[in-house]
Amino acid sequence: MDKFALFNQKNLKKNIPELKSGMKVRVSQKVKEGDKERLQAFEGVVIAIKHGRGKPATFTVRKISSGIGVERIFPFHAPTIDKIEVLSQAKVRRAKLYYLRGRVGKKAKMKQVELAEAIAPTEKQETSEAVSTEEASAA
Repeated sequence: MDKFALFNQKNLKKNIPELKSGMKVRVSQKVKEGDKERLQAFEGVVIAIKHGRGKPATFTVRKISSGIGVERIFPFHAPTIDKIEVLSQAKVRRAKLYYLRGRVGKKAKMKQVELAEAIAPTEKQETSEAVSTEEASAA
């Protein structure tokens, strides 16, 4: 079992951003055409994250292309994925945004949140807790 765990740890990517449902992302994937290789971007909203953060972890990205909804499921640790860029964050109250499949136009629009607030709310909580413990120890 140790060899299996070691193999999985060796093949995990380190540069994966912390994704959440409602984030707008651009996924650059390596595409091979004949003997050439190029990067193809897929930009859309993350509607689901499944299977945790380990080797089998996947995320689903949805976009509207020419009035037709297109969804792709990407494995986090696939060797074909070059990079994942987080573009913006929407305020959502669900982990899975499958309800967006039935919505078109303004009904599918989500309220945007400033990206810095979306990424680092835990850091602000940690710093405020540290300040309160310092004040308590000083008193």
